[in-house]
Amino acid sequence: MSKSSSVIEITVISAENLTINRRHRVKGNTFIVVKSDPLNSQSTGTDPEGGSYPAWNEKLIMELPVHVRFITVEAHSGSKVIGTASIPVSDFAGGHLPENYLSFLSYRLRDGNGDKNGIVNLSVKVKGTGNSGCAASCSRPWMGVPADNKVSGGMVMGIPVPYM
Repeated sequence: MSKSSSVIEITVISAENLTINRRHRVKGNTFIVVKSDPLNSQSTGTDPEGGSYPAWNEKLIMELPVHVRFITVEAHSGSKVIGTASIPVSDFAGGHLPENYLSFLSYRLRDGNGDKNGIVNLSVKVKGTGNSGCAASCSRPWMGVPADNKVSGGMVMGIPVPYM
């Protein structure tokens, strides 16, 4: 792992109400692919019996480059992509949650036409990187500086610095 990335642990729990072409229930052999960028992806094993309600409970460990703003989750049935969700990295990382915080998330999957096609349930944990966000390191609440509404319109611009 380089300084320009962190490690995330994604547990793909299950999916719900998966269909093929909005009419046919998925029969089986479903799996999930998680991508943080075009060259970095991981996939679950197949669930041969879950049909439209597959379950994996499978942990995927992958690098999350610092420039990535979304991860992509794709649901597959055999060789066909039946649903995709784009998950904002800010939902589970970005300094507002402590390191190693486990977030349980559910996202709507969309098919190739943009129509609803089920839900994917997963948990995400950003592994400890030594660079803790404010939620993990601030022991005192933030103290702001009042702005003069006549001159600045109520906006204050500055550079954040840690409180020592």
